[in-house]
Amino acid sequence: MHYFSLEHIFFDSVVLDEPDAMLVTYRLINDDKEETMQQHTRKSRLIGATAIALGAVLVLGSCSSARGSAASGGGDGEVYTIGFSHVTTTNTPKGAAAEKFKEILEASSDGRIEVEIYPNSSLYGDKDELQALQSNSIQMIAPASAKFTTIAPQLQLLDLPFLFEDSEDIAEIASRDSVVGEAIFENEDLRAAKIKPLGLWDNGFKQMGANVPIRSAADMAGLSFRIQPADVLVSQFETWNAIPSILAFAEVYSALEQGVINGQENTWSNMETQSMHTVQDYITESNHGYIGYIPAINSDFFESLPTDLQQLVLDAVDEASTYNREIAAEVNEEAKQAIIAEGSTEIIQLTDDERDALMATVIPSVWEEYSEVLGPDIIAELLANRN
Repeated sequence: MHYFSLEHIFFDSVVLDEPDAMLVTYRLINDDKEETMQQHTRKSRLIGATAIALGAVLVLGSCSSARGSAASGGGDGEVYTIGFSHVTTTNTPKGAAAEKFKEILEASSDGRIEVEIYPNSSLYGDKDELQALQSNSIQMIAPASAKFTTIAPQLQLLDLPFLFEDSEDIAEIASRDSVVGEAIFENEDLRAAKIKPLGLWDNGFKQMGANVPIRSAADMAGLSFRIQPADVLVSQFETWNAIPSILAFAEVYSALEQGVINGQENTWSNMETQSMHTVQDYITESNHGYIGYIPAINSDFFESLPTDLQQLVLDAVDEASTYNREIAAEVNEEAKQAIIAEGSTEIIQLTDDERDALMATVIPSVWEEYSEVLGPDIIAELLANRN
C-alpha cells in the first residue's frame, strides 16, 4: 500500500498546509487503525481532504515506480539504489547534508550505490515517510528527532532543555559511544520497528520569540508558546508558568499574527525563512534547546548490503554530519544577521547570570521528571557531567 502526502493543497480557496490532514484522511479510507494515531487532525478538514486524497491516488499512483530500492540480482556487479526522502528544500542544513551524503557515498562506493533524493516532500511528507521507511518503500529519511518519539520515547533526550552548549557539545554528547548516542543508535524500539538511526544532523539552537521582552522565567508566565509535540517540552514551558500550545509549523506565523499564541521557540533560520520575526517584537537569544534530525535507514535494507558497503554508508553519514553542523551554524548566523538588519525586531542578549537563572529552573527538575522514561543512569551521568 502506498501513501501520498501533499504539503499545500488548495480546495475551495482553503489552503490545507498540514500533511496530517491528507495523511489521516487517506489512511481512514485504507486503514482504520490509523485513525487513533492521527486523531489530532482537525475534523473540519477531513471532508475536503478526503476528496483530494482520492484524486491524489489516481494522479500520483504512477510516481511509486520512481522510488529507489535495492537492485535485484547478485554478484560483484550489483548496484544498490537508496531512495532518500525528506521534507525540506535542498538549500537547508538538512537538504544540503543529504546532497553531501549522496556525493560522498556514490564516490566512495565507485558506483555500487546510487542515491536518489526526493526533497521537499516530493514523495513522502512528515507523517507518512516514517511508515514508508518501515515498509522499505523508501530506504532513508531524516526527520526531526521528535518524530520518532511515538515509537521510541527515549529519543526525547534530545529535547531536554539546555542539553547542549555548542556544536562541539553536540558532537561529544551525542556521539555513538556516549550514553545519549547509545540511546539513539542502539535503541531497541527503533530496532523492532526496522529503523536503523545513522547519525544526527543539526537545524541549530532554539531562541525564544515573543510579543514581550523575555529575560527570565517570570516574563513567560501566562504566555502561550507554540511547541513541538514532546512531553519534555510541555513540562519545560509549564515549569516556566507558560502555556504550551502544540501547533503545526505551517500555522505558527498566522497564529502569531492573529494573537492565538504569544510566542514560539525556533532556530534563527526557521524564524527568518518563515518571517516569524515580522509578527514578533522581541527575540531572546537563549540557545535553550536544540532541533536535530536523525538520518535513518530501513534496517532490513541496510543488512542486505555487503558489509563493506554498510561501512561506507556509515562513513558517508558521519562526513555529511560534520558538513551539516558547519552549514547549520552558517545558515543560522546569516538568518540572525538578516533579522537584525531588517530592524523590526529587538534582539535580547541574556547576561550569563540571566541565562544561568533560566537554566536553574529546569535543571535538574525537568530532567529528573523524565528520568524513568529517558533512563535513570543516563540522566544521572548527564547531570554529573555538568558539575
